[in-house]
Amino acid sequence: MSQTSETDDDLRPEYDFTQLAVVARGQGRKRATLTVQLEPDVAAMFPDAGAVNEGLRLLMRLLQQTPAQRGIQSETTSKEA
Repeated sequence: MSQTSETDDDLRPEYDFTQLAVVARGQGRKRATLTVQLEPDVAAMFPDAGAVNEGLRLLMRLLQQTPAQRGIQSETTSKEA
């Protein structure tokens, strides 16, 4: 079996596959990915995707708590004191 280089292409010039849609196959095909760019100060605290996800999940849990569960006094309580 001989190796062929990219210049030994036997496809006809009229075949243009540049506009062909790429269809993902396999386990990851239904997985949605989102890429975001972190500012340098944030990236220093969250060095990898796992750390970012853990931090965001903590924030989500905190936001779902009531103000009393977070230890925050309501404005009416603080005005009465």
